[in-house]
Amino acid sequence: MRQLLFVLAVLISFGSAAKGEFLQKDNLFPRVKFETSEGHIVVELDRSKAAITVNNFLTYVDKKLYDGTLFHRLEPEFVLQGGGYDRELKPVKQFAEIINESGNGLKNRLYTISMARELDPHSATSQFFFNLNDNPSLDPGRTWGYAVFGNVVEGMEVFDKIKAIETQFNEKLGWDNFPKKPVVLIRVILLPAV
Repeated sequence: MRQLLFVLAVLISFGSAAKGEFLQKDNLFPRVKFETSEGHIVVELDRSKAAITVNNFLTYVDKKLYDGTLFHRLEPEFVLQGGGYDRELKPVKQFAEIINESGNGLKNRLYTISMARELDPHSATSQFFFNLNDNPSLDPGRTWGYAVFGNVVEGMEVFDKIKAIETQFNEKLGWDNFPKKPVVLIRVILLPAV
């Protein structure tokens, strides 16, 4: 009951921003296309196991808030993270934090997509990451994990190109592992239902 009330509170806090749940609402596995500066990636999202997370992500897609953003973290044998900053390193608009769905049975394996978050397990908003390796340390156990909400179905070769990019420390973000060559997320589009 408490979880249901929390979910309702989150949906209400979205206000007019909530759109994801209305996009292909009968499609449990919507697909999105990431058009990046290094090539295209197609991801199949999994509403059957991560409905809150998928609907949150689709809201950002619908509002075009990922368009023109950067992948700001690259650890070639770990993760590629984006969804947080535009090309000038200004934070993207964020909606309400969502409940952590890391206990949904999906694992942080190679070519899956997961929500990034702060230390608070229920602090995910816009940022996401692609697993560039099997990362069992990110799965739930004695503590909360990172919620997987889909997997790459096309464009795995794009990650090989991205993984070859050198990284550096970014003073503005105070972040290591910042790609020297900008990896731009040109846009994310929801593909027609199959």
